[in-house]
Amino acid sequence: MVTVLGAGSWGTALAIVLADNGHHVRLWGQRQEQIDEINEKHTNEKYLPNIHLPEAIVGYTDLAQALEGVETVVLAVPTKAIREVLQRVRTCLKQPITIVSVSKGIEPDTHKRISEIIEEEMAEQLKDIVVLSGPSHAEEVSLRHPTTVTVSSKNMEAAERIQDLFMNHQYFRVYTNPDLIGVEIGGALKNIIALAAGITDGLGYGDNAKAALMTRGLAEMARLGSRLGANPLTFAGLTGIGDLIVTCTSVHSRNWRAGNLLGKGYALDDVLANMGMVVEGVRTTKAAYQLAKKMNVDMPITNALYDVLFNGKDVKSAVDSLMARGKTSELEDLANISL
Repeated sequence: MVTVLGAGSWGTALAIVLADNGHHVRLWGQRQEQIDEINEKHTNEKYLPNIHLPEAIVGYTDLAQALEGVETVVLAVPTKAIREVLQRVRTCLKQPITIVSVSKGIEPDTHKRISEIIEEEMAEQLKDIVVLSGPSHAEEVSLRHPTTVTVSSKNMEAAERIQDLFMNHQYFRVYTNPDLIGVEIGGALKNIIALAAGITDGLGYGDNAKAALMTRGLAEMARLGSRLGANPLTFAGLTGIGDLIVTCTSVHSRNWRAGNLLGKGYALDDVLANMGMVVEGVRTTKAAYQLAKKMNVDMPITNALYDVLFNGKDVKSAVDSLMARGKTSELEDLANISL
């Protein structure tokens, strides 16, 4: 028995994987109408249209019932809701649990990664924290298209247990990586670069611009991650370049879609109101901007996007400012990351 907290697209897609692997899954959400649909029609049309859910997935709105007797809980709620949900979980639990974090982001102001927030909120009732991340659109996972992800933890035995839990030899391959910091930072920061990639597409720039943005964006991700203690090689893997490719190039990516609308001239408030789902990159841009300033890490793409999102800077002017920066050496920059 596994409980998935969050009945959005990603939580539901992972519930499908677990059910396909023979597990009974409790899928918790807050809207009674949605949970009734899951239980009666075995669909979740708002988030995964035209997908039939296995009958092993049972929906709950009662959090205490959803958590009763389970040992593994998948946390699939938006990052801004994580503290509130964990505080509610804490009051319901009667047993220690392993939490699998599948959300991607950094908390503004505290600059904490998701695993650090979980540790802070759940210390007394926590067995282990495992992070699952990688290039994985929920829409494609729900269609059983081949997907690869990575799991990481301070306790790699726990990571291997979660690897076994999710591994599906037909379509969902799970790797392990001991670099918890790198896995979390890569998964969070790629959303920033995906927003920026959407902006360049919205402006009508071509493949050259996107390739430059993704490559230099990867350097920014590795620069900040390394300063925080990550292994630079992690950013060459699934939660670095892999996640960057999928979120910067696909119409499934809500961060790319939001950036694309910004590039076409829509106001941020209008974009967010019309998306229908959380755009994690907006909140993460603020957190990464603050963290880069604190750590004295050069992140020009993040800085330019911050100016667009929070200071009202014109998107074309922001791109022009990136192109007008002073000369530098690419290999020297890459060498500095690896130090």
